[in-house]
Amino acid sequence: MATLFDVAAAAGVSHQTVSRVVNGDPSVRPATKAKVDAAIDELNYRPSLAARALASRRTTSIGLISTGFPFYGPSSTMHGFNGAARRAGYQVSMATLDVADRRGMQQALDALLGQNVAALVLIAPDPEVLRVLRLAEVSVPLVTADSEAEAGHHTVSLDQVAGAQSAVEHLAALGHTRIAHVAGPEGWMDGRDRERGWRLACARLGLDPTVLLRGDWTPGSGHRVGRDLVERVVRGEVTAVFCGNDQMALGLVHALTEAGVSVPRDVSIVGFDDIPEAAHFLPPLTTVRQDFEALGRLIMTTVEAVLAGDDTPVASMPTELVVRGSTARAPA
Repeated sequence: MATLFDVAAAAGVSHQTVSRVVNGDPSVRPATKAKVDAAIDELNYRPSLAARALASRRTTSIGLISTGFPFYGPSSTMHGFNGAARRAGYQVSMATLDVADRRGMQQALDALLGQNVAALVLIAPDPEVLRVLRLAEVSVPLVTADSEAEAGHHTVSLDQVAGAQSAVEHLAALGHTRIAHVAGPEGWMDGRDRERGWRLACARLGLDPTVLLRGDWTPGSGHRVGRDLVERVVRGEVTAVFCGNDQMALGLVHALTEAGVSVPRDVSIVGFDDIPEAAHFLPPLTTVRQDFEALGRLIMTTVEAVLAGDDTPVASMPTELVVRGSTARAPA
């Protein structure tokens, strides 16, 4: 692998001149810069990020804290963020934590700050983790993936409340007036936002939001909820269900089908997230698509903007309703 000194020898300049070119020093003469650039291309030289950070007195590391792994949304967001950070020339130091481990959270925070990170990013669905970080005396910018803006911090989110409302509106347009909701865990901000959207849409459309059941995001919890819903569907008390995520919708469809209830003839189902498998459920699942990879990229864009002095506190992305075979007109 070529070194800075190899480039200097090939270009016929000092290594200090190569360093100034690599770090964008405008005082280097154009002819000299052209020679150094040609030598860099010829030798396929790649400057060390650590060396560049020392030269510019600017760290190229970002700290990432997450508690949502291995669920699809948080892990996909992390993937998008890591790729965007790498392309922007940053290294990511990551800590994946247990929500209940308060001591571990503080230790992870101390360790990341000890690495002189340029900024901290939080991709965690639990409000307790967010509260701990916001109360901590953090000396670097903090960017969080959540929907609640707060003075001094920067948030990036998907508009899950609007997404949930679009799901309910779709079902209502098909003639459904008895729309149940299978919510996620109470402690998750995502579950809270989706439940809020369901309630808001029901209130606006004059529907009764009384049938609320709760799962834990897994297909197994959806299956348990589905067994509890069978009798209500058979009696016509529920003709449609908005599920807080696609995995619970999968378990729900399984339980209903086992009991002889047809989806969507007897009951329509809408999920949330649009995981890659959703289009291949039986029947293919109508759902609300969230572009988690794009969210991760937007988080990195926000980090760069904050480091550049932009103080805009909130960035939000829309969701998209994807209509497939799990929804149909309400039974007569």
